[in-house]
Amino acid sequence: MFCEVYLLDAPYHIDRPFDYSCGSDTVPGNIVRVPFGRSTRLGVVTRTKESAELGEGITVKGIISVVSRIFTLNEEMLGLCRFLKEYTLCTFGEAVRTVLPPGAISDSLNIRYRRTARLLIEREAVATLLSATGRSGIRSEGQRAILRYLSEIGSADFELLKRIPSVTLANINALREKGIIAVDEDEAIRNPYAEYAKTRDTSEIVLSRAQSAAYSTISSLYSEQTAKAALLYGVTGSGKTKVIMKAIDRTIADGRSVIMLVPEISLTPQTVSIFCSRYGERVAVIHSSLSQGERLDAWRRIKRGDVDLVIGTRSAIFAPLDNIGMIVIDEEHEHTYKSESDPKYHAKDVASYRCGKHNALLVLASATPSIESFYKAKTGTYTLVPLRERYGGATLPKAVIVDMREELRLGNPSPISQRLYNMLTEVKENEKQAILFLNRRGYSSHISCKECGEVLECPRCSVSLTHHTGGGVARLICHTCGYRTPTPRACPACSAEALSFLGFGTQKLEAETSKYLPDMTLMRMDADTTSGKLAYDRMLDDFRQGKADILLGTQMVAKGHDFPRVTLVGVALADTSLHVSDFRASERTFSLLTQVIGRAGRAADEGVAVIQTFQPTNETIRLACRQDYDSFYEGEIALRRELSYPPFCDMVQLLLTADNEDLLARASEGLSELVRSKLEGEYSDLPFVVYGPFEAQIYKLNEKYRMRMMIKCKLNSRTRGMFSSVLSEFAERRDVTLSIDLNPLTV
Repeated sequence: MFCEVYLLDAPYHIDRPFDYSCGSDTVPGNIVRVPFGRSTRLGVVTRTKESAELGEGITVKGIISVVSRIFTLNEEMLGLCRFLKEYTLCTFGEAVRTVLPPGAISDSLNIRYRRTARLLIEREAVATLLSATGRSGIRSEGQRAILRYLSEIGSADFELLKRIPSVTLANINALREKGIIAVDEDEAIRNPYAEYAKTRDTSEIVLSRAQSAAYSTISSLYSEQTAKAALLYGVTGSGKTKVIMKAIDRTIADGRSVIMLVPEISLTPQTVSIFCSRYGERVAVIHSSLSQGERLDAWRRIKRGDVDLVIGTRSAIFAPLDNIGMIVIDEEHEHTYKSESDPKYHAKDVASYRCGKHNALLVLASATPSIESFYKAKTGTYTLVPLRERYGGATLPKAVIVDMREELRLGNPSPISQRLYNMLTEVKENEKQAILFLNRRGYSSHISCKECGEVLECPRCSVSLTHHTGGGVARLICHTCGYRTPTPRACPACSAEALSFLGFGTQKLEAETSKYLPDMTLMRMDADTTSGKLAYDRMLDDFRQGKADILLGTQMVAKGHDFPRVTLVGVALADTSLHVSDFRASERTFSLLTQVIGRAGRAADEGVAVIQTFQPTNETIRLACRQDYDSFYEGEIALRRELSYPPFCDMVQLLLTADNEDLLARASEGLSELVRSKLEGEYSDLPFVVYGPFEAQIYKLNEKYRMRMMIKCKLNSRTRGMFSSVLSEFAERRDVTLSIDLNPLTV
C-alpha cells in the first residue's frame, strides 16, 4: 500500500503531497511521522492507493509511525483543509493545525484517566471476612479499612482510597490479587461547564407574534433540507436568542446537530448557562481560554457523538460534528470571526462551506449586520428575517448626546460629564445598575514631554506607549507587542522632568468615577482584569448578582449581555473609532454604539444612554443614538458603490515584512514589478486596481518593518491562482516574508 502525505510544516512553495509506503491499517486522516531529507517530519495522510508514480532510480520511503489514532481527520475534515488551502492561500499543514484542537498533534497526548476501586464480592462476604479470625480472615488493618469503606459505598475514587489512614498502595494491590476488589480505569473528561447542566430547563419556549413569524420563516428554510442562509435582523432586546433556541430545539429533535458561534469569550457564560440548562450534558464549549486538555476532551466528546450542540468562538466552527442541521453565528458583524493569522479564514465562509456539505441552514443574527451581509439579504442571497420590536413590550433606550466641548468650556475637564454624573447618582438612589463604556484600556493613552515634545514610543513598534497603573507600580505598555517598562520620571530624550500624561483609558475613568462617586461600587472589565481562566464568567456573574453598581470596560461589556437591572449606559469618547484610517470606521462605530446603547432598559424599567462626544453633529453617532440601522445602511452602501468598496469588490492585502528597511524597500519594488507583470500579462483580461507599495498602518511591529500593497478585484479561482503564484515565488526567499490576506479586517 502507498499513501499521499502533506507535511505539516512545509513552506508554501513545496506544499504538495509526497508518496510513502504504508501498512494496510493506515487510513486517510492519520497524523503520521515520516522521513524527509535527513530528518523526520509530521504529516497527514490524505489518500491511500495501490501504486506510486516513481521516477527512474527513485524508491519510496515508508512512514515511520502513526502519531495518534484518536485525533484523525474524517473525509469532511480533509475536504475542509483543502478548502482552507485554496480559499485562504495557506498551506495544508496550517489548515490541519487549525482544524484539530491544540495538542492533538503530539506523541504524548494530554489525556487524563480516572481510576475507580469497586468490590467484587457481596457485602455479606465482606462482613464474614472482617469477622473471621486466623488465615480465613483479613488481618491487615489497611486492607480492613478499605473493605469497611467500600462496603458502605460500593466504589470509590482510587486516589481517595489511598488517602484513608493506614491504607497503602500495597494494601490495594493485595486485595486486587485476592480477587476481592477491582480497579477500573476510565478516561476523565475535563468539562469546566459541567455545573451548568445540573439545572435543567424543560419549559416550553413562548414566542411573541413577531418572534413566531421569524421562527416560521427560519423553520421553513430548514425544512427544505438544502443549503440556505438567513439573516435574523433584530433590534437589541428583540429576543433573537429565543427564536434561535426554538430553531435549535427542532433541529436536535430531528436527530441533527448544531454549531452556535459567539464573537467573544465574555459572551459564553451567559449563552452556555442558557443552553446547558436546556440541553444538559450534550453541549460542548470551545474557546481559547480553556486549557489544552479541556479543548482536547471537548473535541473527543464531539467526535464520539456525545454532543448535539457546540457553542464557542471562531474555532468552534471546526467541531467534528456529524449530520449538521444548522449553524448559527450570533453578532455576525463582529470582526473576531476573521482570523488574522494563517489560515486567514472568516468563520462565515467556513460555515457556508460546511452547510453546503451537510445541506444545513446558516443563521446569521445581529442588530447591526455587516454591510456585506445586509446587502446579500437585500439582493436575495440571504433570506431577510426581521425583528423590529423589543420583546415583552420593552422600549428602546432613550439616547442623550453630550457635547464634551461644552463641558470643557464650563470648566469640567473630567471624562464624566455633569449629565452623566447626575444620572449615575440616580441609579444609586433607585438601586439599579449602570454600564460605562470606553474603548481604550490603560490610564493615559500617550505621554509627551512639555519641554522637547518627545512622545514616548515603543522601541519595537512605531506606536506610542500607554501608561498603566495598578499593584502599586506605574508602567508603560505597548498594546501592540506587549513591551513593558517602568514609567520614567524624566524625559528619555532631554532629561527634563516635564512629562505630560494625555488622554485617558479605562483605568483613569475608573479612578475618576471612584473619586466623584465614592458610594458606588465599581467593577472594571478589560484585558488587564480578565487574564485569569474563566475570569469573564466570574465577573459577569458577580455583576448580575448585584455585587457592583457600575460595570466599566471596553468592548467586552458592550455586546450581547442581558442585565435586567441596568437602566443607564454611559459612553465616553464615542467618536474615538471614527478617526481610524479604514473604510469600515463608520460601520464599526455605528455597530459598537448601537450595541452598547442596547444594554440599557432590557427589562421593565426604561433605559437611558448618555453618549459623550466631541463631534455631537456626526451623522453616524446620531443614527446610532436613534438605533436607525436602515438609514445608516442606505448612506453607507451608496458611498461604497460610488468608491467601489466591498460588497462591490474584494480587497486583497499583500504584506511584506523584513528586519532591514533597505532590504524591505528593494523587496517592495520587486513585488510591485512581479504583480504588475502578471496583471499586464497572463491576467490582463481581469479587472484589478492596484495601490502601493506603501507603509503599513503600523510600519514597525515587534522590531520588523512592513510595507503593503492593496488590490481591488473580484476573487475567484483564477484570481486566487494568480495570488498563489506570487506567494510561491516569494516563499523561497528567507530575507523577507510575504503574507496575503483576502478581504482583511482593516484596509
